[in-house]
Order: sequence, then structure tokens, then C-alpha cells
Amino acid sequence: MFTFFTRTIILYALIIAGIRLMGKRQVGELEPSELVLSLIIADLASVPMQDLGLPLYAGVVPILTLLCLAMILSVLTMKNVRFRALMCGRPSVVIRNGELEQREMRRNRMTVDELLEELRAQGYTDPSEVQYAILETNGQLSVLPYAALKPVTAQQLNLSPKEPGLPLVVISDGRLLEHNLKRLGYEQNWLTKQLKAQDCTDPSEVFLMTVDETGGVYLSKKSLEPTRRKSR
Repeated sequence: MFTFFTRTIILYALIIAGIRLMGKRQVGELEPSELVLSLIIADLASVPMQDLGLPLYAGVVPILTLLCLAMILSVLTMKNVRFRALMCGRPSVVIRNGELEQREMRRNRMTVDELLEELRAQGYTDPSEVQYAILETNGQLSVLPYAALKPVTAQQLNLSPKEPGLPLVVISDGRLLEHNLKRLGYEQNWLTKQLKAQDCTDPSEVFLMTVDETGGVYLSKKSLEPTRRKSR
């Protein structure tokens, strides 16, 4: 039993390391070569986990070999454009100036229903509103609307809003993160005043509290609807 437990932990840690090498991407965002690598590694690891009669290295060596191969391919795709196109493919324009590119859709085996579903997911119901829709190499659809249909920005309205900066978590599930509080330049007295203003007496009553660089506070009490308040 101990051997089975140890082998499982070793193989699990090895798989996690391999996935980390591929970067912070979800399964749906993996390139074809990365997805194949993930599937093969998972299959190779499952056999030594179940069969104690099989030496552990019979699973470890192939996995390490594949990870080394993945690193080599990753370097080659960064250095060589042609090799990158061969391994990852090229983006395909499926909508150009509001018109469906049927040839590209057929080449990528993309149906009209799938295209419309992707457009709706990004807030577009009419293909004529889209100047370009690009099917990326990872299967995601990038939608670029006409300039007249893009949301108005503050710059276009000649406004100069103040940048709030990156909010930092000060309280997480009732636990005070003192290092973030100090990083923002605030002390315990300031925090106590903010909690009292939200009818809280202790950090343990707070599910989440974030503070941005301008002093903007977001506070969500435990088991209550979140409230938002700006303060200094």
C-alpha cells in the first residue's frame, strides 16, 4: 500500500511539473501539440499507478522524454516561423468586412451554428456588425467589430479618469493579510475605521476586502450581499 501511495505521488508531481512547463493556459487554450502531449503523459502515468509489477521508471522515463521533447519544440517554435506554422497552424479569418469566409470555415470544419454561438458569446448577434472574426490557432475566436460599433472610450470623450491601480486583497475569508495592508501604506487603525463604516467589528466577519491604490475599498461580508464603497 505504501509503495502504491508513493508511486502515485511521484507520478502526480511529475505530471503537474509537466503541465506547468506549458504555461498558465487552460485546456481549451492549448495548441494541438500541447494537448496531445497532455493526453499522452496522462496515459503513461496511469499505467504505473495501477500496475505495481511495472517498474516506476517505465512511466517516469517516457514522461521525462516527452517533457524534454516539448521544451525542444517550444524553443524551435519561438525561433523558427515556418516550424511554428507547421506545429501550431495559422489563424484563419472567418468573417471579413461583415461577410462570411465560407472557404475558411469549410477548411476549419466550422459550422454556421458554431460561428454564431461564438459571436453571441462575445455579444454580437449579427455578423454584419463584425469587420473581422479570426479563428486563432488554439480554437478561440477573436472578434473585431467596426470602429463605429466599438464602445466609446474616456479618451474619445476627452475625459481623464484617475487610474485606480491594482487592488490588493486585505482580508480573505476572515483572515487579515497584513503584508498587503502594509504594502498599501495603511495601518491597523485605518482598517478598523473601514470595518466600522461597514458595520463590522472584526476581520473574521469579512469574506473579502480589497483596497486599490487610490484608497477604493471593496468589502463583502460573510453570508451577505457584497457592498461597494469608495473612501480615502
